[in-house]
Amino acid sequence: MRPTVVLLLSLAVSNALAAPAKQQQTVLMQGKPAGGQTVDIAADGSTRVEYQFKDRGRGDHTKTRWSLDAAGLPIEFDAEGHNYLQVPVHERFSLKGGKASWNNDSENGEKTLSAPAFYLPLNAPPEMQGVLARALLKAPSHTLALLPAGEARLEAAGTLDVTTKNGAATLSLYRISGLDYTPGSVWLDAQGNTAALIMASGWVSVIAPEYLDALPKLIEFQERAAAQWSLKLARELAHAPKGPLLIRNARLYDPRDLSVTPNTSVLIENERIVRVASDSAIKAPADAEVFDAGNRFLMPGLWDVHKHYSDADGALDIANGITSARDVANNTDAFLEKVKRFDAGTEIGPRVLYAGFIDGPGPYAGPTKMLVATPEEAIKAVDWYADHGYMQIKSYSSLKPELVPVIADRAHARGLRYSGHVPAYMSARQFIEGGADELQHLLFVELNFMYPRVQETHTMKRLTEVAAHAAEFPPEKPEVRDFIDFLKRHHTVLDPTMGIGEDLFAGNPADKVPPGLKTVASRLPPQAQRNLSWGALKAPKGEEHAYAQSFPAMMRLLKALYDAGVTIMPGTDALAGYMLHSELAIYSRAGIPNAEVLRMATLTPSQVLGVDKDRGVIAPGKLADMVLIDGDPIRDMQDIRKVHAVFKGGKRFDPAQIEKALGIQPRKAVAGGK
Repeated sequence: MRPTVVLLLSLAVSNALAAPAKQQQTVLMQGKPAGGQTVDIAADGSTRVEYQFKDRGRGDHTKTRWSLDAAGLPIEFDAEGHNYLQVPVHERFSLKGGKASWNNDSENGEKTLSAPAFYLPLNAPPEMQGVLARALLKAPSHTLALLPAGEARLEAAGTLDVTTKNGAATLSLYRISGLDYTPGSVWLDAQGNTAALIMASGWVSVIAPEYLDALPKLIEFQERAAAQWSLKLARELAHAPKGPLLIRNARLYDPRDLSVTPNTSVLIENERIVRVASDSAIKAPADAEVFDAGNRFLMPGLWDVHKHYSDADGALDIANGITSARDVANNTDAFLEKVKRFDAGTEIGPRVLYAGFIDGPGPYAGPTKMLVATPEEAIKAVDWYADHGYMQIKSYSSLKPELVPVIADRAHARGLRYSGHVPAYMSARQFIEGGADELQHLLFVELNFMYPRVQETHTMKRLTEVAAHAAEFPPEKPEVRDFIDFLKRHHTVLDPTMGIGEDLFAGNPADKVPPGLKTVASRLPPQAQRNLSWGALKAPKGEEHAYAQSFPAMMRLLKALYDAGVTIMPGTDALAGYMLHSELAIYSRAGIPNAEVLRMATLTPSQVLGVDKDRGVIAPGKLADMVLIDGDPIRDMQDIRKVHAVFKGGKRFDPAQIEKALGIQPRKAVAGGK
């Protein structure tokens, strides 16, 4: 599960105008029950909530208690339990005599208040979103300061009449700005109680049972409201030339030969590049708009091959130079509509290819409607994806190993690639021998060396075993060299997601900011900063040294794979845009030459995914998808963060304008500008 969804599940941040004494709500993931939330209001007005959900052997389980003042603001809050990665959580907040104080696993602060403020817990159950909405309804101008930082604003987004078993009901949708990059949503009933929270385009829902039948309508209504917000943003921020566009005075990077050519011009008509030549060799057409690159570094648009799109991800990608991407697991309705909006220009986002997600049923099944247990079901799922424009199948960890060749053969017969997590009870070698073209996550390469001792890789073992034992398998070890040679012979592609690997295996469990986002985090919206991390693994006593050595060992393995000629494509599975820059910086730190890293992020995915006719190079006939860098990433890969302008199909986007619209502070406000 991607971090945004984890954030929304564990932070998704709703007592009541006239709340019933006890409320039961269901947690759904992709429409399937995954847990529940019980809200119990005591006679003294205090609220107790038990919240739990399970997701592939992980998931939150917390018990919280809070009290509110007459304005609906928390004056006491405490939480106990564990978070998504099973790490214990303890959180306290109190407001006494105008002085607020709070502490949790990563924050410890206090503040004397001169005006009302709403404490937003780090380990809040979803019901806290409704509490906030009701407090905002009471607040002047529907605006409140937030603690520890930030400001929340509420606006009404319409009402929807629904039919329940108890008769007709009218639900109101409210959107809250200031919690993340885009407004969050909460549904309240006519009495002001929390009716539903729908997150990540319907990937996750927390809903009262009486409204379950109405969930599709709620999702559709909420998505329309979000689309209207995105449309306004796209109209304001996409700069389309009225005629041809001529980019002059660029240092042009060509991933075909790794060259950088100064004093280069690029002429664009409509969506495509028509000529690339020296500045002196191209005369501007009479009706052309001329854009001076200012001797900056111009390169093909970046790729992120491991995405799960929702909310602001498209705009974040474009702001960071990502013009092409592959989504490797999502819902099969709202997501496809989002991609259509990207393509139509009614929402800011890259060009997206998509992989269909398939898993097997069971307690560790992934969040997908496509759960298969028989060859017939597997073939039917592959065919559905092929018929709906998907270019790849990605299977998951609970799939029966015997279904791997069935899926591989059907996918290949339909012209689709096949990749995935290695299913439990088989090795990566067996997965590839069964027909897989690609592996997601470098940790499955590491786990290959631990097979058959470690087979239950659908559980947390796929993380903890790598943390404890990765350093035992250096590249020079014969079995490691043998498997690297095997990957090369089979032309296996690797999507290593090193950025989340660094977060999990080299991060600080008490720190909510991944190592790769340290230079970025302070620019992000205050509440978004609080849960950027997947959650670093905490080493058991006696295993601290092994855990500390795991990520350096993974970096050495990555370099060995590159040296052997294994094809590598960068993907994130984490915060859109900024984490891709962190991914590329890790490749550079691992010893891969920067010019080669840039090729991996531009031309290589275009070739592997079969769209190099249109993408991957700045050359005549290609789509005009480019990124202009105010620095030199050949010299210093950290400069890849200095995105000055982005072009998608010839339309120009100013990253600073997109960031401002999403509540992100300007880059120059951070020391070093990175």
